[in-house]
Amino acid sequence: MTVFIPQDISKIEQELKAEFPDILIRKISDLRTGAQVGFIVESSSEPAPLKQKIESLINVSLTSDNSSTEFTGSALSSSFYQQLRIAIIVAFIGMGIVVFLIFRTPIPSLAVIAAAFADIIMTVAVLDIAEIKLSVAGIVALLMLIGYSVDTDILLTSRVLKGRESINQRISGAFKTGMTMTLTVLVAVAISLIFTYNSSETLRQMFTIILIGLGFDIFNTWVTNASILKWYAERKKL
Repeated sequence: MTVFIPQDISKIEQELKAEFPDILIRKISDLRTGAQVGFIVESSSEPAPLKQKIESLINVSLTSDNSSTEFTGSALSSSFYQQLRIAIIVAFIGMGIVVFLIFRTPIPSLAVIAAAFADIIMTVAVLDIAEIKLSVAGIVALLMLIGYSVDTDILLTSRVLKGRESINQRISGAFKTGMTMTLTVLVAVAISLIFTYNSSETLRQMFTIILIGLGFDIFNTWVTNASILKWYAERKKL
C-alpha cells in the first residue's frame, strides 16, 4: 500500500507491528528536495484490515486520491521469486560457459567462478546479519555484482596466463588496472547512495549491496584468486 501523505513512519511502524509482525514501511521522498511525500507499507496481511489500521493511526480516510493498494497472491509472489532465483543460476551457468570458452583451462576458470560466487554469498551473509530484507531490487543488484566481479577476475586471469613478464609483474599490472576500475565504481556508487539514501528505498538497497559486494570482490579477486593463479602459473611454468 502506498500512502501519499507525509507522516512519522517510525511511530506508524511501531503501532502496526503489534498487529502485523511482518510489516515493512519505507519513506517516499522527493528526489530533488528530499522532502517526504508519503510512505509505502508492505505486508503479507490482507489489504482491508491493514488499510483500516493505517486510517485510524493517521486520522485520514484513504481514497484513490491519496493512496493506492497493490495486492499480490502468495502463489504469484512465490513464482516470481522462484524465477529470479533461476535467473541467478542461469547467469552463473552462462558466465561459467563463457569463462571456459575464453581460457579453456579448468583451474583458472573455476577460480573466476568461485570468486564471483563468494562475492554473492558473502554479501547475502552481511545482509542477513544486518537483517536487511532482500527485495526485487536487491536481487537485481546481485546480478549486477556478478558482472562487476567477473570483469576484474577475467582481467587478472588474462594477464597472468597470457602475459610475458614475470608472474608478480603480471599480477601487479592487473592490480593497478583492476583497482582503478573497482575504486571508480565504488566512488560513483557511494556518491549515488548519499544522494538517494533518503529518497528511494529501491536505489538505497541496490547501491548498498553493490558497495558491500565490491568490497568483498577486492579480497576475493586480489587475494584468493590471485593466489590460485600464481600457484597455477608457477606449477605450469607459464
